[in-house]
Amino acid sequence: MTSTLLRSVSAAVLSAGLALPAFAAEWDMPTPYGDSVFHTQNIMQFAEDVSSATDGGVEITVHSAGSLFAHPEIKDSVRRGLAPIGEVLMSRLANEDPVFGVDSIPFLASSYDEGRALWEASRSAVEEKLAEQGLTLLFAVPWPGQSLYTQEPVESAADLEGASFRAYNAATERLAQLMGAVPTQIETGDIPTAFATGRVDAMITSPSTGVSSQAWDFTSHYTDTQAWLPKNMVMVNTEAFEGLPEEQQTAIMEAAEAAKTRGWEMSEAETESGIATLEENGMTISQPSETLSNEMSEIGETMTQEWLEEAGDAGQAVIDAYRNSGS
Repeated sequence: MTSTLLRSVSAAVLSAGLALPAFAAEWDMPTPYGDSVFHTQNIMQFAEDVSSATDGGVEITVHSAGSLFAHPEIKDSVRRGLAPIGEVLMSRLANEDPVFGVDSIPFLASSYDEGRALWEASRSAVEEKLAEQGLTLLFAVPWPGQSLYTQEPVESAADLEGASFRAYNAATERLAQLMGAVPTQIETGDIPTAFATGRVDAMITSPSTGVSSQAWDFTSHYTDTQAWLPKNMVMVNTEAFEGLPEEQQTAIMEAAEAAKTRGWEMSEAETESGIATLEENGMTISQPSETLSNEMSEIGETMTQEWLEEAGDAGQAVIDAYRNSGS
């Protein structure tokens, strides 16, 4: 090869290299829910926004439905750097620290306005706990309010006595116990099979999960308790995040803020459309009876006090800030 040709090839390679991002990162992102779930759709848009804002400098590949890591493994995989970014249901971490379970206390915050106020009151405490494990919070988005799915009408907690009740975190386990039901841990993707095989008889979950699992195939009654709005949170490995150039960090944070705003709006819209879809598919939609409302309010107060005993002064500060916010 002549020296002239070598110089031409070298110049072409150099030119191509200069056209690439100065810093390219390819991030795998495990998430626990399927592609039809609005949380996943929001995260996919977040990934697109990050790619666009960084000119391809950070490419996030979303691995949905637990396909890369199962839900219980996602947080630890991000902490250990096996995946730089991931999504988890915040209250799944309540066994690590009670602050992660504050949004799953029944009837503490049972509307979107109350849910926003509770998040404002608790976010800094959540961020501190994640920071201790080398994790940085990007954003959090709530599920629609949690409501009862059963085969028969539920007029009081007595109607659930002895029933096998689907649980997905410590709060739902405790709620089942206080209602006299038997908690059984079931992941979202296993709900239809669990009902079909008789492992569970009832559950409390969002309209979104009811629709995505086609709850009308195995339950017939939806009691609109709107008990709480549990959040999914997206976190990043702090070392991986801080290893990015500053402009890319800024772009990710801006995309995260947009994803938070968009996600809350999607969640509210999902509440209305989800309940409508359940009804269209033959489920009976009803408001809780006065007896059931009173019983669940009492359970909520019991669980708030139990949470405060575990959370101590830090938990009391969160509750005080929330209640002083006027919500």
